[in-house]
Amino acid sequence: MAYAILCNMTDLDERIATAAKKRARAEDAFKKADVELRNLLVEGRSSGLGPSHMAKLTGFTREWVAKIAPDPAPKRKIKIVRSKPSGD
Repeated sequence: MAYAILCNMTDLDERIATAAKKRARAEDAFKKADVELRNLLVEGRSSGLGPSHMAKLTGFTREWVAKIAPDPAPKRKIKIVRSKPSGD
């Protein structure tokens, strides 16, 4: 039944189907490029590049770059030792 519909496609039908296929290919290409860029941002942070620098290179905001590629350095834990008040 689908074959019968495809055989009777008008010019507009063919253009719509072609545009849909083109869009699907473009979406796949975008997803691949997005994964590549995200991996490079993580690699850049690991090699010492800052999010502001990479934001200038990509055109994205510094906050977006920092979210995608957080600082790989371990966070310092600060322990505060308080003396106990004397119980007079």
